[in-house]
Amino acid sequence: MLAFIVTTILCFVIYLLFTTGSGTEIVIFNKEFLSWSYAEIIIGFILSMIVGIFARKVFVKDNYRMANIVRWFRFVAYLFGPFFVGMVKANIDVAYRVITGKINPGIVKISPDLKTDLGITLLANSITLTPGTLSVEIDEDKNDLYIHWINVKKEALKKKPVDCKYVCGEFPKWIRRITE
Repeated sequence: MLAFIVTTILCFVIYLLFTTGSGTEIVIFNKEFLSWSYAEIIIGFILSMIVGIFARKVFVKDNYRMANIVRWFRFVAYLFGPFFVGMVKANIDVAYRVITGKINPGIVKISPDLKTDLGITLLANSITLTPGTLSVEIDEDKNDLYIHWINVKKEALKKKPVDCKYVCGEFPKWIRRITE
């Protein structure tokens, strides 16, 4: 039952974020308070309950650690901090490589030592969203990632698997704080 409630609330909040500004009927103290109509709120709640029924085991598995608000603040800090900085650096590096033609592509294996599926998924998505890298495969037995990298550095290849700092910087440390 708790998984249903958490999933429904999460879906309803996402629905409200996506539909903000589409209605103007709610008036409190003679002022427009929110930007949703009553019908939108009712439909959103009904849709969220339907999604909550079918997806409760997808969003919430055995624990509720991601329901902790501190983890969400860490996630936002990660997005606007290290992830954004990594994106800017990667964009500049890829632009340089495109202009000069200096690339050394290859597939490398990294072991980020993340214990949760959410952590591995978040890291794989962060790596894929960063220009010049692409998550190719996840070894589920050992939680290793295979990454296609636009410029494989020779010093990075000295250790097998490749040290995460060369490919994804501080991403694993932040993701560990968020998901574990």
